[in-house]
Amino acid sequence: MKNILLLVHQDRGQEARLQAALDLTRALGGHLACLDVTPYPLMAADTHFGSAEAVVVRDETESEARNRAFLSDRLAREDVSWSLTDTMGDMASALLDVADLADLIILNRALDDFPLPDMRGIVGRLVMRAHIPILAVPQTLQRFDIARALIAWDGRPAAAAALRATVPLLALAEEVQIFVAREADSGLDPEQAAAYLSRHGVHATVRIVDKAGAPADRLIAEESSAWRADYVVMGAYGHGRLRETFGGVTQHLLAESKCPLVLCH
Repeated sequence: MKNILLLVHQDRGQEARLQAALDLTRALGGHLACLDVTPYPLMAADTHFGSAEAVVVRDETESEARNRAFLSDRLAREDVSWSLTDTMGDMASALLDVADLADLIILNRALDDFPLPDMRGIVGRLVMRAHIPILAVPQTLQRFDIARALIAWDGRPAAAAALRATVPLLALAEEVQIFVAREADSGLDPEQAAAYLSRHGVHATVRIVDKAGAPADRLIAEESSAWRADYVVMGAYGHGRLRETFGGVTQHLLAESKCPLVLCH
């Protein structure tokens, strides 16, 4: 996990993304690849708005140019390997175009006080199509700690994929807990997951909570808070994308969790 891909765009969540990226790149001894995306304006498809569109594009381009200059100056003073490129287009598509050689993509969970960019939608598209871990951080994040990692385990393939993909990050943790919000017996037993991690030098404890009728997302959020987890690793959209769209575990945690989420499908 050496190649960290960061979305760069001047929005309220940029500082949280950047700080998480710097902390992780240092911890992993990796390279931070920053992709600055200037999005097309929503009115671009309507020919009646040609002049207004040109003004919006110009303003966005100038704003992102200033943002790149600011970030270049800041990154030059940080003790990490980094690169910065820019493009224009749809954010999710631009990230997917360069994601094949990335080990981790860093985004926000959401920008709750502003509808655009739709970070939750971007996270969803990337999780489903990039097939590498996505770190989704709260926009209030000030630093990304790696000491306590909570793995939300349901035994399904998405959870196993998330666990395998994050072994290099989990190996840096001081404590790792595999948490099961049990609804029914299915998939791989959490002890099998713990045994897998132990072969990579990661020694995890297992905690199972069986509360009939309690939503898994609520139990995961409560456990991450009570256990003081620095981040949660989980499989995303494990019950099907359509169900998640209308309110599954992944969507609820993206909306409500105060903890950074590492998602993989």
